[in-house]
Amino acid sequence: MQIEVENLSYIYSEGTAFEKRALAGVNFKIDKGEFVGLIGQTGSGKSTLIQQLNALLTPSTGTVLLDGRNIHADKANLKSVRQRVGLVFQYPEHQLFEATVFKDVAFGPENMGISPDETDGRVRDALRIVGIDEEYFEKSPFELSGGQKRRAAIAGVLAMRPEILILDEPTAGLDPRGREEIFENINDMRVELGITIILVSHSMEDIARLVSRVMVMSDGRIIMDGGVKEIFMNIAVLERTGLAAPQTAYLMEELKKRGFDLPDGVYTVDAAFGAITDYFNKLEAGGATAGHVNKHTGGAITDHFYGRAAGGER
Repeated sequence: MQIEVENLSYIYSEGTAFEKRALAGVNFKIDKGEFVGLIGQTGSGKSTLIQQLNALLTPSTGTVLLDGRNIHADKANLKSVRQRVGLVFQYPEHQLFEATVFKDVAFGPENMGISPDETDGRVRDALRIVGIDEEYFEKSPFELSGGQKRRAAIAGVLAMRPEILILDEPTAGLDPRGREEIFENINDMRVELGITIILVSHSMEDIARLVSRVMVMSDGRIIMDGGVKEIFMNIAVLERTGLAAPQTAYLMEELKKRGFDLPDGVYTVDAAFGAITDYFNKLEAGGATAGHVNKHTGGAITDHFYGRAAGGER
């Protein structure tokens, strides 16, 4: 399913003393199966935009199209729109309420009028995809860990079989293990279900390693829209909007300033480690030592990478 936004604007409290423009002439198109990151400072318009995409808000001007059809053309069809475009807000576990995990995930399909047999299958599929084992199905959702609660809440949206899934800061407040579990599940969902995913996040590192396209918002507008490398090469533009590139990008730039012949467009830890490993291997083949490398780097950071590249423990 393709989603398209045309000249979309939204004004809160329009016509009052509290009027505030949140979106101003937003245009973009997202094709089926894309994995898109949406980034921007607090107040840039991200939350307003994603609520427009599943008809929780009605545009002041402009349109949102699903497969070419205006989602507000038929007000009676809004329920169907919200089923096709699933939205997972921050801290979705706060909306868990049923006696068991299974019943909570089944709530959405049951309210769609899905038959008991199909609901059962949808719930089991959704919980499997997010990595909730069957031993937890009959437990209270409030007995789960923070990461498990978050995954159970996401399963509740997946059970409605959305064609587009919007995740608003899905790892907010989780510990590192919980964060990693969520992101592993997101990748699994994209691969297995073939759905379109829009990920809203303040973590540039997570955006860099997960998505294939990034949209940058500032003052209610999309100011950049492109591939990961294209966006994160524009560090100056990002910084002017109060954002930053992934920390790895700054490390790589610093190493290049110190004489390291490293590639451009490296923004993830794994990619950086691979690039630095290759560089060190070339140095070693030419007779260089860790001491030679550290002479150019000031020591601590590259000694760390050098030790790993040489197979040492840090």
